Amino acid sequence: MRRMWQRMRVRWGRRRMASTPPSRWPAGGDRGVHRVPSTNMRSAAYRPIRPWQVRNQRFRPVGVTARGLDPVEVGAFLDRVAYDLGVLYAELDRTWEQNNRIKDALRRWQSTQSAINQSAINQAAINQAAVR
Repeated sequence: MRRMWQRMRVRWGRRRMASTPPSRWPAGGDRGVHRVPSTNMRSAAYRPIRPWQVRNQRFRPVGVTARGLDPVEVGAFLDRVAYDLGVLYAELDRTWEQNNRIKDALRRWQSTQSAINQSAINQAAINQAAVR
């Protein structure tokens, strides 16, 4: 019965975290960039895991005897995962910025090409009118 209540508490906590903004999560505020949900295929309730969430994750002791996981190993693993996530998110941000720069350059080039084509069409119309 006790285990059932523990599972219910965990499930309730997960539902609560999924429905609340990151600033109200127990681990702290939203320190990362959250993309607009319409730009990817995930639902609006999806929040990607951030390095600070991995660093702030704590595990409860399993029992009074020597059961469970070694806290030093768990901490080292969490630090490694947090570092890898930090590197990946930094690379993702650089990729987003580069993508935006390329899109802006393409828009400028398309605008100049459109202006050149329009002026060529206007010049051809003027030349044709002058010939008549």
